[in-house]
Amino acid sequence: MSLIGRFIDQILPVGSITLVQPDGSRQTYGPGGGKHVTVRFHDKRVGLELFRNPRLRMGELYMNGRITVENGTILDLLELIVGAKPWEQGKRKALGKGKSKWLKRFFRRNDPRKSRHNVAHHYDIGNQLYELFLDRDLQYSCAYFTDITNTLEQAQEDKKAHIAAKLFLKPGQKVLDIGCGWGGMALYLNRVADVEVLGITLSEEQLKVARRRAKEAGVSDRVRFELIDYRHLDGRFDRIVSVGMFEHVGAAHYEEFYAKCRELLTDDGVMLLHTIGKLGGAGQPDPFTDKWIFPGYHLPSLSQMCSATEKVKMIVGDVETLRLHYAYTLREWLRRFTDAREKVLKLYDERFFRMWEFYLAGGIVMFESGAACNYQVQYIRDRNAVPITRDYMAEAEARYREFGPQPAKKAAVRKTRAAKAAEPAK
Repeated sequence: MSLIGRFIDQILPVGSITLVQPDGSRQTYGPGGGKHVTVRFHDKRVGLELFRNPRLRMGELYMNGRITVENGTILDLLELIVGAKPWEQGKRKALGKGKSKWLKRFFRRNDPRKSRHNVAHHYDIGNQLYELFLDRDLQYSCAYFTDITNTLEQAQEDKKAHIAAKLFLKPGQKVLDIGCGWGGMALYLNRVADVEVLGITLSEEQLKVARRRAKEAGVSDRVRFELIDYRHLDGRFDRIVSVGMFEHVGAAHYEEFYAKCRELLTDDGVMLLHTIGKLGGAGQPDPFTDKWIFPGYHLPSLSQMCSATEKVKMIVGDVETLRLHYAYTLREWLRRFTDAREKVLKLYDERFFRMWEFYLAGGIVMFESGAACNYQVQYIRDRNAVPITRDYMAEAEARYREFGPQPAKKAAVRKTRAAKAAEPAK
């Protein structure tokens, strides 16, 4: 029996995997009784490379076509392996951690110039790619499924309403959107709550789209977008929102991030942070994602986030853990991405398609069975900044949902509707 075969037998409590060697010989491993997948190794070195560093090499071997999956998909294979024992059931047989050291991981510096490069690596590869699998508003973060049968478009609209409600918005306030993406959240907040928004990004491609969208909506005077690192900002804001950006800050910079946010907030300001996180303690980045998809990223544990904010006296006003919402989001992204395969191949190539297929599939199993989750954390500088119960959130969220996904035809109409709907909660 091969080393890989013995490993499969050890980790699979149910299901089976057939390995097909380069010479055509095949052997089935696992107890059976569940899902079955056939995996073909296309050259003799695959098994050894996979055994030495499975967390990195699994994705690379699949991306390069040296491993293929038959009578199933790469998602089926990852569901068998990662889903063999969910995180909450206790320790499981690890896939190997590579050679990186804990101190090296923790103290990886993420200075502004490096941050700009890392963001460009992922977001400046062409907006056409993201248009193929995201919703119409280009929300590239966890959606919020009030019903698991909802469309992705509806779930993303509900996500924006869910976040906006936690900001306790009032007309005329100044809002900072750190990591504004293609501008969807900033434009939404202006539309439903009559606030002025400054969105900042490090992606030139995203900046172009965000500015164009603001101009087309007729709100460029109230929703502005700039290419700037949050560390270089001055001024103060009534509200700060950050969605899907904190993953790129890096553990060594958490205290710096929160200290800067506190500096930028008014005394009675409110901040809402929406980020992918880790259940339990902090861990090392997934080596495949770190190398090929999001260089320099780090997923925080809730304890890391709380520890950093304690040091700069930012009060945690509210915490919500979205356990499975990102899994539903990623499944829809993977479905749309797979359906658009021919378009992806025209834009890039087969290798790129397989790289992203593995990335999206890996994300699904990490949220369904691994240690990944999504946190929404509200921060305040003053304990009196928001009402003492959460009722204001539910009331505001219900109002915001009435606006729907379609903007008003004219900015003046939009402003009037928003002013009426965004009256402060009592």
